[in-house]
Amino acid sequence: MDPPTELPTLHAFFAPGGILSQSSLAFEHRPGQYEMARAVEAALEQRHHLIVEAGTGTGKTLAYLLPALRLARQRQQRVIISTGTKNLQEQLYFKDVPFLESVLHAGYGPLRVCYMKGRSNYLCKHKLYALRSNPILTGLEEIDQFHHIAQWERTTETGDRAEIDTLPESSALWQKLDARSEACLGQSCPDWEKCFITSMRRKAMESEIIIVNHHLFFADLSIKQQAANAPDAGILPEAAAVIFDEAHELEEVASSYFGIGLSTQRVEELTRDVEAMLKARDALSSALVNACTTVKERARMFFGSLPAEEPLAPPAPGRIPFEQREIFLEESGDSYLSAVNALTRLEGELDALRNVDEAPGLRKRAADIKQHLRFLLESTDPNTVFWIERRVAGGVRNAARGGGQAAAFHTHLQATPIDVSELLSAALFQQFPSVVLTSATLTVAAAAGAANPSPLAHLRKRLGLDVGTRELVVPSHFQYARQALLYLPPNMPDPREPEFQQRAIERIRRLLEITAGRAFCLFTSYKQMREVHDRLLAELPYPLLLHGTAPRHVLLQQFRDTPNAVLFGTSSFWQGVDVQGEQLSCVIIDRLPFAVPTDPVVKARMNAIESSGGKPFFDYQVPSAVIALKQGFGRLIRGLNDRGVLMLLDPRIQRQRYGRIFLDSLPPYRVTQEIADVERFFTEHC
Repeated sequence: MDPPTELPTLHAFFAPGGILSQSSLAFEHRPGQYEMARAVEAALEQRHHLIVEAGTGTGKTLAYLLPALRLARQRQQRVIISTGTKNLQEQLYFKDVPFLESVLHAGYGPLRVCYMKGRSNYLCKHKLYALRSNPILTGLEEIDQFHHIAQWERTTETGDRAEIDTLPESSALWQKLDARSEACLGQSCPDWEKCFITSMRRKAMESEIIIVNHHLFFADLSIKQQAANAPDAGILPEAAAVIFDEAHELEEVASSYFGIGLSTQRVEELTRDVEAMLKARDALSSALVNACTTVKERARMFFGSLPAEEPLAPPAPGRIPFEQREIFLEESGDSYLSAVNALTRLEGELDALRNVDEAPGLRKRAADIKQHLRFLLESTDPNTVFWIERRVAGGVRNAARGGGQAAAFHTHLQATPIDVSELLSAALFQQFPSVVLTSATLTVAAAAGAANPSPLAHLRKRLGLDVGTRELVVPSHFQYARQALLYLPPNMPDPREPEFQQRAIERIRRLLEITAGRAFCLFTSYKQMREVHDRLLAELPYPLLLHGTAPRHVLLQQFRDTPNAVLFGTSSFWQGVDVQGEQLSCVIIDRLPFAVPTDPVVKARMNAIESSGGKPFFDYQVPSAVIALKQGFGRLIRGLNDRGVLMLLDPRIQRQRYGRIFLDSLPPYRVTQEIADVERFFTEHC
């Protein structure tokens, strides 16, 4: 087979008159895009790490995609590209890669690119066939879903559940059929050769570029760390480099996967799968049935004895600290030991079960749960913070009010690393010759008199990047001074004062009257969001959409399809949302998005910074809030023709010393305190 044709140089592709200029795009040469592409190619070729903040509109996807493909093709080595969400991952694979392929034409050969999601996104054929032979279904809804899935399985090439539009996100049946690793039989499975995971791995091995998301990447990295001697551990093949898009999320995602977690749901799934195995095999083991029942009872007692924060009302309470584990063990140690002993017994009964393919995997799951439980209650690791959270079952934070059934909660017991910099340095930056981190929101302006004036100093320190890491800041291609107006209303009270809420409602109502709706109202808490929404519901003639009343993607589509709509949202609407055009002409943010200082992880990180001689507020709280604010404001201007107004109701950005850091970190918006300027802006531009 002839080697793949070498791809065009960056200059031949990006320069005026080059290949990109001949595409279907309304081409305009972007010097920042070309500069970024050259920096990425240099990092990949010279094997060093690179951080790039590329402002919105730079065209950063092509700026890293073409250099990655060139390296992969020249050296016959893979490159992994990791995105912040599955939606961005699919956009890259189904939109950006085909566009690049169409621009390059057939002369350069096909681009060998695949995308991979976590195993729980894929159907397990073996489970489906077993359920078909021994149906254990609950209710007409599950029966109907089973028939749809069984019919789809005959035609799908990927097994990706995203292909089934009618399958609810919270489908209990899918949890019985997905290909997650803890229930996988591996190569002993009779359906191994036809398995969708096997097929996906083969395609990855043949690919130049593998597109994943951060959660899959760090889940895979964590599995490989825990199973260092297992050659087949994990799902991702070896690669020469990794490129992280939306790299501002890395610390939080890495923290979740480098930590340890145990939940009531995880125990329930284990016992459910043991019982399903017994029914499917028609196995009569009273000892195993009793062991399974005992685990359920003891786990219920243990989780029920954990400290709780009242009231347990939706939205689910925040994370509460579990600092006094020694006191808990003194007072409730019996419930803990009973749970450990019950798991030990279940593990032994599963080990004694012969000639049952599923038994070894179930035994390992029981052993892992026991090991994690012991760590969570007995570990003395000083770099770990322990906490508890009760989440609404199904993962949906219910924002509904009034009657109805009480929400069901799953209790989560978690251990999170306080500082992931050393972990990331060892597991990521020392393992890959080249790691590229990029996002539109990575920089934070230095405080006056700061020892390190680099706008990327915060990111480097939090992620453990060494001094050899190169930096590049590419300004946005957008003309913010012309396209956006930042309105800071005068005479606003401090957000901590009682009168702030009423004044905020008045300002929001006035601005929405000027903009005729067409706005995102973004809040830092569910409580504030609901109160403002409820007050304005009777005062505004525009459709008001509320976060929590429908799935996120449904609300976004309703917003796009509904003239003059206003969407009230919290954290998940601050980033990863793209609405271009006049439909979104205004973004309103109520407060500077500081992390809650009483959150156990935030508190532990601030204490660690203080103990090492740092300033927790300026070293951690302010930079994190700056990046979050930039993300929220970044929803407004998504194209060269977009126009709109931003409003921040929090007066601290003007009154407090740290406010200068926020203003200096934002794009060069035109700033005003006059509502007349807002009216004039909409008269002239919108």
